[in-house]
Amino acid sequence: MTVPREELSLAADFPAPGRDQWRELVAGVLRKAGRDLENLTGPVEDLLATTTYDGVTVAPLHTAEDDVPDPGLPGLPPFVRGGRPEGGVVSGWDARQRHAHPDPAVTREAVLADLENGGTSLWLVLGEEGLPVEALPEALADVYLDLAPVVLDAGARTEEAADLLLRLAADRQVPPHALAGNLGADPLGLRARTGVDHSLSVATELALRCANGFERLRAITVDALPYHEAGGSDAEELGCSVATGVAYLRALTGAGLDVDAAFRQLEFRYAATADQFLTIAKLRAARRLWARVGEVCGAGEAVRGQRQHAVTSPAMMTARDPWVNMLRTTVACFAAGVGGADAVTVQPFDTRLGLPDAFARRIARNTHSLLLEESNVARVIDPAGGSWYVERLTDELAAAAWAWFTEIERAGGMAAALADGLVARRLEETWRRRADRIAHRKDPITGVSEFPNLAERLPERAPAPAPSGGGLPRHRYAEEFEALRDRSDAHLAATGSRPAVFLATLGPVAAHTARATFAANLFQAGGIETPTSGATADPGEIATAFTASGATVACLCSSDKVYAESAAPVARALKAAGAIRIWLAGKPGERAGSDAESGVDGYLFAGCDALDVLRTTLRDLGVA
Repeated sequence: MTVPREELSLAADFPAPGRDQWRELVAGVLRKAGRDLENLTGPVEDLLATTTYDGVTVAPLHTAEDDVPDPGLPGLPPFVRGGRPEGGVVSGWDARQRHAHPDPAVTREAVLADLENGGTSLWLVLGEEGLPVEALPEALADVYLDLAPVVLDAGARTEEAADLLLRLAADRQVPPHALAGNLGADPLGLRARTGVDHSLSVATELALRCANGFERLRAITVDALPYHEAGGSDAEELGCSVATGVAYLRALTGAGLDVDAAFRQLEFRYAATADQFLTIAKLRAARRLWARVGEVCGAGEAVRGQRQHAVTSPAMMTARDPWVNMLRTTVACFAAGVGGADAVTVQPFDTRLGLPDAFARRIARNTHSLLLEESNVARVIDPAGGSWYVERLTDELAAAAWAWFTEIERAGGMAAALADGLVARRLEETWRRRADRIAHRKDPITGVSEFPNLAERLPERAPAPAPSGGGLPRHRYAEEFEALRDRSDAHLAATGSRPAVFLATLGPVAAHTARATFAANLFQAGGIETPTSGATADPGEIATAFTASGATVACLCSSDKVYAESAAPVARALKAAGAIRIWLAGKPGERAGSDAESGVDGYLFAGCDALDVLRTTLRDLGVA
């Protein structure tokens, strides 16, 4: 017999779950893990909550009780759910790959390879950081400009590059309505990069030209990457971008464009990181913020939808274990697509090593194809929509970004905030907090601060043009750990061996493996090898092995029970054998016996300052 659908209740045989029941189960797990719940004043889930760099609390459980504003419908204000009603269902996102090789012949070949194998638009870096401006026609010699949109990134030479592109299109008789892309004017972004003030007149003149004849060509890119790379948070990146966009709107309308035409000239560029939920929420929040600006300015609903270009984060890319970058960029690209970005750029995995080779470019290009064609990421409109977690995160991120944007406005606008150092100070404070978490490995970097591979052989790449400087700093999350690895490499080249710390693995394997693995992982993150003593607690045997290793620094690794019996005599034996510093894997003060830690100079534990430990150790080992 067929049961009518309306009579089916899939949860009929189960009791209705409640938050209190969930809390009881969570408390039970936490007690088993050794967490003290007796003095807890708030709900138990507070122990599992995390806080972002914007002060947004991410709870471990989100339900329909979370109060969030209506996100609207895709393609309609406030555009949280996407700038187009159909999302990416019809054509996916624009796979826009970046080209910055200074050799026009190489760029020409790479451009063709991208366009023939899944790429749908081009991002060309021109000038000192990439292709010579005068070589633009050669690089685009085989490109159908009426089919492939071109986005320019020429910095101080934007006007020259834009004129050249427009002349090239005219010479090829490309109809003005068919030319698409962006001329890349971004004087405030250039000011953030270089510290040099640039007039907005070039941007306004190019916008007027585009508005009066090139309906698919935009003139201005609001690039938020300088704020992201300076260490800024997601809300700070958003707030700076909105403040910059508003400054450009004022300039464009002051030059004679109406509000709707001014809105059509802007495209926003954001970083997409491996934190997929924050990336998704950031792109959704950005559209809400810009729609609000449009509402206040009196722009028509059709132009309030923000045009977005997401770029896999340069700050998260590593030079060490660079193949992990493939995983980072895949997650970031996925998040950008789910977040509703109109165009996405995937950075090649070898970007930090120099100029990417053809293989790296192919992998980056195929990341789009895999997510679009095989994983069908774009086949669902706003797949994150309706997630209580994502909706709440979107709303709180938008609120934090709006607060930062209004602070910039109160300071006189983006130009004034850059000039008087307001932006730099705010981003520097966030970077200090981020750097501290990285140093303590609370923000782990796989292959660098966690699970490093000292035996890796990095691929060699031609050096890339030096990036412009003078403005906001360009940070890389892995920079401090990788600097220590560079010191280790230099020591290896000079002496034939890496610096080493001897691991005194006390007692049986079961007793010392966990902490020995932890210690080895930490020391190797600084390029330090970790020979071991083997499974013994005999002070004489360990001292003999220490001497044979050639090391001058040691680390005791075992269980608390073994430490209570053996740590002090082994430490004395190691000191007698010439150890200048002895670490102990474990938190201080947790061993039984008053002299259990006698002779120990420092401690390694989850949450310790790993960078300080590594710098101290390299200094002890005489590594310059």
